[in-house]
Amino acid sequence: MLKKIFSIIKRIIVSSFVLYGYNLIVGPLNMVIPINIITVGLLTIFGVPALVGLITILVLVY
Repeated sequence: MLKKIFSIIKRIIVSSFVLYGYNLIVGPLNMVIPINIITVGLLTIFGVPALVGLITILVLVY
């Protein structure tokens, strides 16, 4: 049980860092994805495909 909790916390932290790294890279292009509970949750659950989906939505909307 404790291993599962630590695994989830680790995924949340890694997801936050992935979003932060993406925002650092594309900041000059003004394509920043906000770091909030929804985006971090999506990345935690779905991983890299969620990031690709968020980028796609960002490009299509703006």
